[in-house]
Amino acid sequence: MVLDNVVRGLYDVRLQQFLDEVTLYPVSCERLAGGRSDREWLNEVLAGGARIVQLRDKESADGEILAKARYFREKTREAGALFLVNDRVDIALLSDADGVHVGQNDLPPEEIRKLAPDFLIGLSCNTLEQVRKLGDMVRKGISPASYFNIGPLYATSTKHGLKDYLGAQAIHLFTKECSLPFTVMGGIKADRIEELCAVGVKRMAVVTALSQAPDIAMETTVWITKMKECSDKRRKDNATFQK
Repeated sequence: MVLDNVVRGLYDVRLQQFLDEVTLYPVSCERLAGGRSDREWLNEVLAGGARIVQLRDKESADGEILAKARYFREKTREAGALFLVNDRVDIALLSDADGVHVGQNDLPPEEIRKLAPDFLIGLSCNTLEQVRKLGDMVRKGISPASYFNIGPLYATSTKHGLKDYLGAQAIHLFTKECSLPFTVMGGIKADRIEELCAVGVKRMAVVTALSQAPDIAMETTVWITKMKECSDKRRKDNATFQK
């Protein structure tokens, strides 16, 4: 029972940090970083103020991914930021990450939760059927996921073979079905920030918007600042409307 309380306490701390601090959600992709390594990318997004990072590497050998993950853990811990690994539960466990983000064809979140009870677990939802299933689990109090991702919203170079994208109109439809915190992803550029904030988006996951920027640290700061401004404006407008 003591161990259960400790595990629950760590999970709660991680989730609260996710809720309180995460706005911009940088996801790595060395192939699309203009010749810069994942380690260089990480140092830049942290310097720009990122409060979470996700290591996404589907190409390197396992040993190199683990070495990267341990570097990510060291640097995010120094910065006080959350660190998640894409797909690879084994790498996340071995690097002492804060959690994992998985897709519909990866290990099921309920199985991951057995291995890592204190992990944040993100789940990608690409259809209404998928988010309805998750929402049902939440209502029954048995959801293993911490948050879900809606996407891809727009055309993106990180997903191959896709022709259909959800668009901003999916936000309302998906969030009606599930009460968990959510992120959005897929082709999001800076000119979409205001549009997405207006429909209630608080956390935006991005790859090339940062990785292909000439100055990654500066671009990270610009995104975080603009998202905060849009969020503050939305809260102020809502408060005015309710008076």
